Amino acid sequence: MTTDNGQYYPSYLQLEKILDSQRPLSFEAGQSPAHDEMLFIIIHQAYELWFKQILFELEFVKKVFGKEQVDDNSEDLNLCRHRLKRVTKILELLNQQVTVLDTMTPLDFLEFRNLLTPASGFQSKQFRLIEATLGLKMENRHQHAYYKRTNEGGFEEKDFNEINSIEDSFTILQLINQWLERMPFFDEKYWNSYTAQFPATNEHAFWSDYRTLYMQSLTEREQHKLADFDAHFIEQKNEEGSFSDAAMRSALFIMLYRDFPVFQTSFQILDTLIEIDHWLAGWRHKHYVMVRRMIGMRVGTGNTTGAGYLEGAVQQHYIFKDLASLSTYLIERRKLPKLPDELIKALGFM
Repeated sequence: MTTDNGQYYPSYLQLEKILDSQRPLSFEAGQSPAHDEMLFIIIHQAYELWFKQILFELEFVKKVFGKEQVDDNSEDLNLCRHRLKRVTKILELLNQQVTVLDTMTPLDFLEFRNLLTPASGFQSKQFRLIEATLGLKMENRHQHAYYKRTNEGGFEEKDFNEINSIEDSFTILQLINQWLERMPFFDEKYWNSYTAQFPATNEHAFWSDYRTLYMQSLTEREQHKLADFDAHFIEQKNEEGSFSDAAMRSALFIMLYRDFPVFQTSFQILDTLIEIDHWLAGWRHKHYVMVRRMIGMRVGTGNTTGAGYLEGAVQQHYIFKDLASLSTYLIERRKLPKLPDELIKALGFM
């Protein structure tokens, strides 16, 4: 709606619809009004609005990384970094928002809890879409069979089909994996002038040197980590990982040489994905603590095991754990192999 003076604030924001959408069931005829039901509704409506914005940002990122060729020198990559950072700020806000809900006591919640059955936070289609869009696989979910249902406490058929469609499409994890795989850091033509620090092996000269440097950095109690390093970066047997071996090598290379300007945006994108995982885990943990405080170990309104189910999700629903694990394989900055001039020039450092 516009007026003679242009847009009208309440109309532009559709405030009449938004502010008329809180309908506490306990305030209906024949019920005993529960004061905190209004807070409960508004908190969760606010969650869903922010979930919508997160999905909006993630769709932009998918479009950029879904291109056949991602131009690392274009503005697109920086916009992806910026929008993923925005997602972390929203998730940080959602973590803080739980503290407002904590002002509701267990007895306050019991005044209207039974009116919610069988609705539950499990039925947040948008949160499920966020997880799926980022790359949480069905087989990696805690009690994954529980998610594939449309019975009581599950999803309506329309929402169920939409979720399945997103889960079957390319995820941000898969697109980032493809982007990392295409990076030509280790083409032999860039390493002709490289001087090896240690006797050569059958591996690429850089990885041969780096493996020795990493081995030297390990304490006596950490020696077993060399086998993990080999599995990820040398033997190429990272079959159970979310990222391919080629992608993991590129990601580690970016993290090692992050101080070069050309790697800054790429590093920040990878680091922000790890941060998104961190904030999602924090949100799940806060939700778990809140539910345990509110209902103890009672069954959830959606017929889950309540706090027990949420605790399992906290532990299991990490998406970018492969990227987070890369810090295990770093060495001191001053000991990094010097990059050859051909690679430096190709990457645009000079």
